[in-house]
Amino acid sequence: MKNPFKTIFALITVLMLFSCRNNEIPEDIHEHNEIEKLTVKLINKENLADEQIISYISGKADKNLNLELGKTYLVDLDFEVKHDDHYHSVNDDIIDEKDEHYITFAFSGAAVKVKRSNDDTVRTDGKKVGLKTEWTVTSAGHGTVNIKLIHQPASIEENYPSADDQQGKTTGGEADVNASIGFN
Repeated sequence: MKNPFKTIFALITVLMLFSCRNNEIPEDIHEHNEIEKLTVKLINKENLADEQIISYISGKADKNLNLELGKTYLVDLDFEVKHDDHYHSVNDDIIDEKDEHYITFAFSGAAVKVKRSNDDTVRTDGKKVGLKTEWTVTSAGHGTVNIKLIHQPASIEENYPSADDQQGKTTGGEADVNASIGFN
């Protein structure tokens, strides 16, 4: 080696160039956690062919629910996000993070009892999330059902307003979804 200083200088320069690169991971431009669509599927428990599917997108339902007096409906909720111009379900994420989520229901204009289904997702505190429920119409009318997906509630009352009517109640947390859907 004729001039070891030139070699060392070249190595130091190369090392400095590589160490000055931006090693940060670029920010994800997609908001994967923002739920934009709720699909509500109701099946008449006495007539499984009697099915209603309502899509609630960006604050508006595509139609009203038809709730008949004395009927019990099997209800499945599907929360969805939009990515590349199509919607896909995030229910698996909600199930994976079951202890961070809880769904409440509130009816106005009619009396509807909610029972959380046996095959619903159960949190580690023993409470059911609310993705699968049964609704029994005890007094018919026109009104709305408010469905909220609460993220990280501080406390949960599953048997609210009663053990026979599990609409649910929470304190704290943030509503990932707050959907009001009309019914007649």
